[in-house]
Amino acid sequence: MPSIKLPRKSTDTDMTPFVDIAFLILSFFIMATKFKPAEPVPVTTPNSVSADILKEENSLLITIDKDNRVFVKFNVIEGDKEAMQQKYLQIIKSLNDARNLGLTSAQMANFQATNAIGVPFSSLGGLLNVPAAEQAAVRQQGIPVLDSLNNELVWWVGAAKTAFANQKLLYLLKGDNDSKYPTFEGVINALRRNEVFKYNLITSQEAAPAGSELYLERNK
Repeated sequence: MPSIKLPRKSTDTDMTPFVDIAFLILSFFIMATKFKPAEPVPVTTPNSVSADILKEENSLLITIDKDNRVFVKFNVIEGDKEAMQQKYLQIIKSLNDARNLGLTSAQMANFQATNAIGVPFSSLGGLLNVPAAEQAAVRQQGIPVLDSLNNELVWWVGAAKTAFANQKLLYLLKGDNDSKYPTFEGVINALRRNEVFKYNLITSQEAAPAGSELYLERNK
């Protein structure tokens, strides 16, 4: 009985369509990813066990670095770009009028692009003269908070509270492990003088202790 020879087929797979799909997926993630904004200063936060993750909302971030310098950073979330610009302008105009800073229109326009403010009001004009892309090279001395009679953070918090009078605003505190208590107390006093009694402390999350209620909830 004659043997039947089966036709041999190549086992090679054409990978061209898969490569195209891979590049399409990669392009999608590159276009859709929102990168985390640069930090005002490097801060090593204390650890904590927390079930809460901060949402991306309108917020005022107050940062204390290891040298006890205080910075403020506004994060305005708006659907309309023009409305967002108006919010930043409202904040800086309010401070300019209240403290008689004499800022120019160009300086106030540069405020929106500024990553973080960490200078006294006397140096604010000089900082806002520097293009936002070059401000990282500027050594900022921090917002004065230790003198109860000249706690300039009070004015920043007040301007934020006024600008967001009819909207929710998160107050975020981020302090370095090596920062000192008097500076933290000055920050809290600035919030208290503006009748802000609810704020969020930003910490580095760690795993919940085994067997705890939070541990059991996370591992259902």
